[in-house]
Amino acid sequence: MPIRLLPPNLVNQIAAGEVVERPASALKELVENSIDAGATRIDITMNDGGRAMMVITDNGCGMTPQELTVAVDRHATSKLPSDDLTDISWLGFRGEALPAIGSVARLSITSRTAEADSGWYMVVAGGRKDGPVPAPHPKGTRVEVRDLFYATPARLKFLKGASTELSYAVDAIERLAMAHPDIAFTLTADGRQRLNLPAGVTQGDLFDIHLERLSAILGRDFAANAVPVAAEREGIHLYGYIGLPTFNRGNAFAQYLFVNGRPVRDRQLTGAVRAAYSDFLAPSRHPYVVLFLEAPRQDVDVNVHPAKAEVRFRDSNLVRGLLVGAIKHALAEAGHRASTTTGAAALSALRPNTTRAYPPGPIVQGSSALDTAYAMQAPLGGELAEDAAPPVSLFDIPPSAPEAAPQAEEADAAAIHHPLGVARAQLHETYIVAQTADGIVIVDQHAAHERLVYERMKAALASGGIQRQMLLIPEIVEMDEASAQRIAGRAAELAELGLVVDAFGPGAIAVREVPAMLGDGDIAGLVHDLASDLAALDDALALKDRLADVSGTMACHGAVRAGRRLNGAEMNALLRQMEVTPHAGQCNHGRPTYVELKLKDIERLFGRR
Repeated sequence: MPIRLLPPNLVNQIAAGEVVERPASALKELVENSIDAGATRIDITMNDGGRAMMVITDNGCGMTPQELTVAVDRHATSKLPSDDLTDISWLGFRGEALPAIGSVARLSITSRTAEADSGWYMVVAGGRKDGPVPAPHPKGTRVEVRDLFYATPARLKFLKGASTELSYAVDAIERLAMAHPDIAFTLTADGRQRLNLPAGVTQGDLFDIHLERLSAILGRDFAANAVPVAAEREGIHLYGYIGLPTFNRGNAFAQYLFVNGRPVRDRQLTGAVRAAYSDFLAPSRHPYVVLFLEAPRQDVDVNVHPAKAEVRFRDSNLVRGLLVGAIKHALAEAGHRASTTTGAAALSALRPNTTRAYPPGPIVQGSSALDTAYAMQAPLGGELAEDAAPPVSLFDIPPSAPEAAPQAEEADAAAIHHPLGVARAQLHETYIVAQTADGIVIVDQHAAHERLVYERMKAALASGGIQRQMLLIPEIVEMDEASAQRIAGRAAELAELGLVVDAFGPGAIAVREVPAMLGDGDIAGLVHDLASDLAALDDALALKDRLADVSGTMACHGAVRAGRRLNGAEMNALLRQMEVTPHAGQCNHGRPTYVELKLKDIERLFGRR
C-alpha cells in the first residue's frame, strides 16, 4: 500500500480524537481560551449534556477578523510569543482545539475587540470555513458548538447519558473556577442554572479569595474543616487548603491539584498526598485537598498529555518532598482539632423523646434514671467499687492525695477553659464526657490513647530509639510456620521498634522484650497482628518505611482498652495530653477521637432556642 498524506479534514478529526474526548473536553478548551483572553466573566449554556449545544460567552479581549480567520487553522496560537516550548504562560496553547472542534461539530464564533466598531462572525462546519462577516456583539467572544460529533457518529456511541456528561462538564468548570477565583462563572444546563460563582472580592490576601471560592464549590463544611498550607522550596511555591483527617470520604474525587494555574490529575502528586496522610487515614479513606503549585515554567513540561491533564517536573523528588512535608506540617499545626462534621452528625442522630423510660425496680422519689445509674458508680476521682481493680496510671502522672472540695472546684473551673474541658463522667467504661466552656466533649478513650501512644513511639524513634522492658519470663507465641518465619526474619528491625523476638523452634516465637510504653498488654495478640501486617507488606520495604502500619499495630495494643474504668485524674490527664499532642483529633485509622457538641446546639434539641 503506497504512503500518502492524509487530507486536512481527516487530520483535524484525528486531532479531535486526542483533544475532544467528550463535551466536557471541548468545554474545558474553550473556557481556557476565555481565561487566557483576560475575561473577568464567563457564561456557559448547555443542552443535552453538551451534545446538542454549548455556548461560551466572555468579556475578554476579543479577536480581529484577521485573527478570527487564522484562529480556526491548525497550529495557530497567540500564546507562544517566542518559539520556546518550555516558555508556556497560558492554559490553551496547542492551537488545535478550535479546528479540532470545528471538524467534528458545527462551530460558530462571534468576537469583537474594544477598538472595533462592530463584531465579526465566522462559521466552521465539518472542517469548512465561512466568513468572517460583520455582526453586532459587545466586547469579548461568543463561541457556539452545536451537534458535537455529528461528523464522527462512531464517537457518539461512546458518550454517556446527558446527566453524566453534564456532571463531567460541571467538574471541569469547577476546577478552573478554583484556580481563578477572580473570574465570575455561570453555567446553565437545559434552562436550569447549575453554577453561579461570583468573582471573589476581598480586602484580604489571595488565601481569603480562594477559600471563599472553595466554600462555594465544596460547601461550608470544607471551610470549617480546612487547614491552610503554605511552603516554598528552591523557587517552587505551594499553597492551598487541606481537610482535617477526620473530614474524609470514600473516594478521591475531592482532591484538586493545580500546577501553574492548570488543573491536573497527576499520579505522582496524588501519590504524595496519599503518603502525607498515611499516618492518619485508612487506605480506603481519602482526604479533601485543594493545592496550588507554582513552579518556574522551564522546570515543568505541560505538553506530555494531549489534554494537558498530566505534567512532568524536572526534579520530581523535590516536588514530592515539598508536598509531603508541607501537608504533614500543616496537619501538625492543627494540633488536636477534629472536624466539626462529627458533632453535627452526632446531633443529627439525636431525636427528642418525650417518653420517660425508667429501669425496672424501685425509683427514689426526686431522682432520675440517670441519677440511679450514676449512683451505682464511684464518684469522679473518688474510690472505685470494691470489686473493681485499682487504677494504674498510663499517663506519666504522679499519684496525688485527694484534694479538698474547694480546691477541686477551683481546678475544675480552670480546666473547663481548656479546649477539651474537664472530665465529668465515664460512660460504658469506654467514653469520657467532659464539660467545656461552651459545650461538652465525648472522647473515645481507646482511640485517643492509641494516637497518643503512636505519637510517642514516633518521637522516641526520632530521638534515638524506644525504651524496652525485659520480660521476667519470655513469652512463647505459637503460630503457623510461615508467620513465624516472617517475624523472625524482621527481628533486627522489630528490635529498633522496641520488640525483641527470636525464633523458638518451628512455628513459635519467643518474645523477650517489649516497648516500655505499651505496658501490660496482649503480647501474643500483638505478635499475631504484626505477622499479618508483615504478610501484607512488600518484603523489600524496611519497616521504618512502613512505620504507620507497624507502629500503629503496636500502639493499638498498648492503648487503654474500651471497658477499662478510669478515675478522674486519669481522664483529665488524657484530655490534657490530647491538647498538646499533634493529630490527637483522630486515631491512626482516621476516625475521630472525640466529638464536640456546642451548648447552643444542645439547647436547640430541647427547644430552648
